[in-house]
Amino acid sequence: MLTLYEFGLSGNCHKVRLLLSLLGLQYQSQLLNSAAREHKSDDFLSLNPFGQTPVLTDGDTVVRDSQAILVYLARTYGADDWFPQDPAKAAEVMSWLSTAANEVARGPNAMRLHHKFGRAINMDEATQITAQLLSVLNLHLQSHQWLANNTLTIADIAVYPYIALVNEGKFDIAPYVYVQSWMKRIEQLAGYISMPGIQHFAE
Repeated sequence: MLTLYEFGLSGNCHKVRLLLSLLGLQYQSQLLNSAAREHKSDDFLSLNPFGQTPVLTDGDTVVRDSQAILVYLARTYGADDWFPQDPAKAAEVMSWLSTAANEVARGPNAMRLHHKFGRAINMDEATQITAQLLSVLNLHLQSHQWLANNTLTIADIAVYPYIALVNEGKFDIAPYVYVQSWMKRIEQLAGYISMPGIQHFAE
């Protein structure tokens, strides 16, 4: 049985929930109490010594980090398109997983942490990163339906949640029309699930 250790309001946890749903996989959700610091308990630290969610267990296999979990699920349970075996195509997906862990985390995610949860951040830096990221995404999606390899992959799932939550970071996504169209395509997928705070653009 797959078990997902998660926070309900985490975009990183949502990307895993989203892929699990798109793949039609059954799993057990183990919600952690952040106020009680369950993610810093000895039991949880035995799964992830960094004390961060999400963590996925699959039998004896333990996978930490949302991007790593997407790779694991795609390779174990998904069709090849999700994370291709071809080196060049896999590298294309990996480049966007890196973007999710870097620019998305330091931009939209940081702004949301500040405005929704009171986290102290460098607001000027986070705003600049977010604006540049959305400009790059918008230009790319002007001529591409999906982020990598002209097909739906885990790259889209990795980047989507914190872009869809950018309104909670008090950033206006209205000028980025191609990003909005991409979000609509994701929201119209069979098996799509939402989470609190996501700004929807599906018609």
